[in-house]
Amino acid sequence: MVTNLLFEAPNGYALCEVHGVDEIGQNTEAVRASVSDLSRFGRVVKLIAFQPLESALDALNQINAVSEGYMTDELRSFLELNLPKVKEGKKPNFSLGVSEPKIGSCIFEATKIPCESNDFVHELLRGVRQHFDRFIKDLKPGDLEKAQLGLAHSYSRAKVKFNVNRVDNMVIQAIFLIDTLDKDINSFAMRVREWYSWHFPELVKIVNDNYLYARVSKIIEDKSKLSEEHVPMLTEVLGDEDKAREVVEAGKASMGQDLSPIDLMNVQTFAQRVMDLADYRKKLYDYLVAKMVDIAPNLAALIGDMVAARLISHAGSLTNLAKCPSSTVQILGAEKALFRALKTRGNTPKYGLIFHSSFIGRASSKNKGRIARYLANKCSIASRIDCFADTSTTAFGEKLREQVEERLDFYDKGVAPRKNVDVMKEVIENLEKKDEAMTDDASEDKKEKKEKRKIEETVDNEKSEKKKKKKKKSKATDESQTKKKKKKTKTEDDE
Repeated sequence: MVTNLLFEAPNGYALCEVHGVDEIGQNTEAVRASVSDLSRFGRVVKLIAFQPLESALDALNQINAVSEGYMTDELRSFLELNLPKVKEGKKPNFSLGVSEPKIGSCIFEATKIPCESNDFVHELLRGVRQHFDRFIKDLKPGDLEKAQLGLAHSYSRAKVKFNVNRVDNMVIQAIFLIDTLDKDINSFAMRVREWYSWHFPELVKIVNDNYLYARVSKIIEDKSKLSEEHVPMLTEVLGDEDKAREVVEAGKASMGQDLSPIDLMNVQTFAQRVMDLADYRKKLYDYLVAKMVDIAPNLAALIGDMVAARLISHAGSLTNLAKCPSSTVQILGAEKALFRALKTRGNTPKYGLIFHSSFIGRASSKNKGRIARYLANKCSIASRIDCFADTSTTAFGEKLREQVEERLDFYDKGVAPRKNVDVMKEVIENLEKKDEAMTDDASEDKKEKKEKRKIEETVDNEKSEKKKKKKKKSKATDESQTKKKKKKTKTEDDE
């Protein structure tokens, strides 16, 4: 049985014939030993046909088709031209070795050519790839490497092409940074409290919030200098005049020890750093909300920006989250508890990261598991819409949120909720109506523009006609004046 090899080179398709397969006995070790030596490998494998590709774009299209398991028309014509035809009802006496089983099955379905892809074929193709520049005589040294590099760059660029506004990696990094900032700000604020409490211990009981405490300590600086002049600034920060007066009075009767100017300066600079971190955290949260509107608007509308971002981060990407079934989405973030329950044969967890959603907190204790399962189902639908939809809209997320609200009412009051099919149909109809209205508005705008252009053209034509008439009149007057002058000159000459 004759074995042929199909090799997809960056500059064309090559067909090789393998000799002495029976002698080798399908031994991959023998092939590995002969691959490095061209003289031995050249006796086994010989090039019988080569079809060059027309351009770099053609090479990219061919490699994309091969990687996805499709056979192009060029490859089919090349194989049918250089391989014997397979007759119906007869077993062919040859086979075709390919690198990928997908392309092999596609070739077999279209042309009935038997294909194989195993370790023996892969070793032979490795040898062809290694010595391919020796098989083709017209190739200059370095041409094959340039073609490989160019095709690799274009193939990678085509695979990585995406919408810049829908990069979910930015959301993953932002949510990680927000979590670390929360921990850092909390620990730094506690350090500010402990540090400044040596000087003003009564302030801890009056101001509970960490960020406000840092701002107040920055305003006060030295407690001995507290007076009625600080009340307006403190009321602006605290939002309560009584609290501000309480701070001033506590500063006058404080039991804390005095600090040197250098120590106070260090405390103030550290408090300023904590405030800057808190302000940056707010800006980062606004950035995350803006990114979620572009990346996963329906998921964010359903369960909130932070929970949606944490789900995407835990899954690895929006595509991975869309591939997860709702049962996996339900326990994302509770993997340790799940495996512990499986190990000890206890109760498995009912929810993971979606526990932070407001819906589960509003449900009663007996319905928490049911609403978590229902919410995970809706999250799975919303993530798939966000991942695979062409246009971004929050219509589906808002309707899914309404469905979860209806389910909560059903558990509490027994009110029957709407079916998911009816809700989705309603959303699609509304979107279609909006699109029609947009197209109608666009057509009306076009009509108005056309009418304006027509009016402008008519006005321009009228102006041009008037100018022409004026020119004709001026020419006529000029001619009449010249005739009169000529007549006068004639009469004067006669006289």
